[in-house]
Amino acid sequence: MLFPPQALDGGPRPLAGGFTADAWARIRFLDGPVCDGCGVPFDYDPGARCAACLTKPRAFDAARAACLYDETSRDPILKLKHADRLDLAPMFARWLSRTAAPLIEAADAIAPVPLHPFRLLRRRYNQAAEIARPLCAMTGTPYLPDALVRRRATATQGGKSGSGRRRNVAGAFEVPASRVKQVAGLRILLIDDVLTTGATAEGCARALKAAGAARVDLAVVARVRDAAGLTI
Repeated sequence: MLFPPQALDGGPRPLAGGFTADAWARIRFLDGPVCDGCGVPFDYDPGARCAACLTKPRAFDAARAACLYDETSRDPILKLKHADRLDLAPMFARWLSRTAAPLIEAADAIAPVPLHPFRLLRRRYNQAAEIARPLCAMTGTPYLPDALVRRRATATQGGKSGSGRRRNVAGAFEVPASRVKQVAGLRILLIDDVLTTGATAEGCARALKAAGAARVDLAVVARVRDAAGLTI
């Protein structure tokens, strides 16, 4: 009575916390056929991988995204990332538990894409970790919060081209020596908020595989339709 649930999209008050029916209808969930390699949606099912992944395979083995990154999904994602809306993280975790169910089932452990300590100090939390933690709790998958570290304070990826993003995160990630035995031989599912070019996820995957990880998959809340959408 004192604190009734509010709509996350600012619409009419719902019966329970979440989006209004109109907002749910506008979110473009990726329930149809997608590329097994990068998660990009297909208009029809031409096969397991898109042309880009067949031409140049990713460092991660497979990826899934819950929805497309667009004008509807952008606002709640940025609120979690920059506006202290940690209450949104469990909802995003539920989305991933559905869209990435095969990857979760195959994973030995779940790890978030890390922030550099300076950025973590400034932001006070890692949005990927806030999504990964409840996802592990609801699926029973072991959580590896410190399997990866970002050893170099990279500039923000926003506004950079695909090649610029790859250069920006080159060599930025590593598995600490104290965690190599913990990672070796495992199938690890990486968690992040948004997939654009995949440069960050590939940097993480390379570091994990260099430490002996058997397989690295990726699950994100949203992804751009193609690399032309570099506006994050």
